[in-house]
Amino acid sequence: MTRHPDDILSGAIDGHVHACAHLNARSVTALQAARAAQAAGMRAIGLMDNFANSACIAALIDAELGAPDFTVFGGLIMEPQAGGLNPRAVSAALGAGYPDTAGHDWRGARPGARFISFPTHATRHVARIEGRSGVYLEACFALPEHGPLPDPIPEILDLIAAADAVLNTGHLSADETLRLIEAARARGIDRILTPCSLFPTEATEAIIAAGAVAEMSYFFVSHATQVPLTHVDAEAHKIPTTTLSDMALTLLRLDPARCVLSSDCGVSILPVPTEGLRVFLRGLEASGVPAPALRQMVRDTPARLFGLA
Repeated sequence: MTRHPDDILSGAIDGHVHACAHLNARSVTALQAARAAQAAGMRAIGLMDNFANSACIAALIDAELGAPDFTVFGGLIMEPQAGGLNPRAVSAALGAGYPDTAGHDWRGARPGARFISFPTHATRHVARIEGRSGVYLEACFALPEHGPLPDPIPEILDLIAAADAVLNTGHLSADETLRLIEAARARGIDRILTPCSLFPTEATEAIIAAGAVAEMSYFFVSHATQVPLTHVDAEAHKIPTTTLSDMALTLLRLDPARCVLSSDCGVSILPVPTEGLRVFLRGLEASGVPAPALRQMVRDTPARLFGLA
């Protein structure tokens, strides 16, 4: 397939693709998502999985594609189904891959997870939004409002810092997120990503000022927010939404060097991730976000964040 060199997806990195096996239907498999992104001239995709360390399947696909100019990477979301906040699970994710005798993967780089994420659905913040029961709510992850962060969070942060991996702060409240960013920076973590699609602009500005990169995703402006979906268990819930125009207004106030754009696609009711990202970028462009800023947020900023520059 021939692409125009100015195609909006040329060199793009979508670090938020949910094409791994799931409880609900997917639009593509992880391998199909990777092949489509490669055909579109993209630089990389990042696989996210609520149930497992996705670095392993990413390493397999990456090695099989064998493309020096295209990368598939993964990581660990510390949901209960994937081991929860467990330093052993984090350590294994950071090292898992196909290392040679010198400890490098087939590209000569360190194998393993490029990101470790705090919970995205099994958080008290999200459980409240979903209207979950009291028992479920109390079992979900939340940061204390005051005092030092409880174990094993410090150990997990140290593992992320030592590996120079990306800390994804997950779906915490804005106040919790700022506490986590402060603690992560104090322990030497330089690569921090925060999902900010539903945060007010002022909260996103504070998160960026604290040292994180803000992520805005297509999912939260799509029709998928209007449909009850299963994300981590048998219950289906709707999530809050925002508008493309409101997201564009927020992006116009932010430094594109501190923002990344992603599809967050993979669920069957949305376009395949490559097309979802294209629709997202074209919609933001039509809503007033300049094309150079879009290219920076979908290419240059994520390349630096994930060590792909």
